[in-house]
Amino acid sequence: MKIRGNLESRKMAKQQAAAPAAAAAAQSATVYWRAAGMTYVHYANQCAVLLRQCMKEPFRTQSLSRETVHYKSVSYADGQPQKSVFRGVAAGTSEK
Repeated sequence: MKIRGNLESRKMAKQQAAAPAAAAAAQSATVYWRAAGMTYVHYANQCAVLLRQCMKEPFRTQSLSRETVHYKSVSYADGQPQKSVFRGVAAGTSEK
């Protein structure tokens, strides 16, 4: 029992020592995309685009086919829905 207690206390000590290092790493990682004036979602999308561009075939074409986002837009007039518009936008591009 005493040996088990020593092992558990060593594990806890390691976890407590690692916690500040992990917190510092997480905090410094957020600094870069915040300093660039980006949101996390924009940063993650840019990383995904770069990753897709670095892939070899056939994985690249498979992942590029999943890059397009489809959405439905409905405009309202006098509280009634008007014509629906379906759009597809590739990630990394903006539509106006």
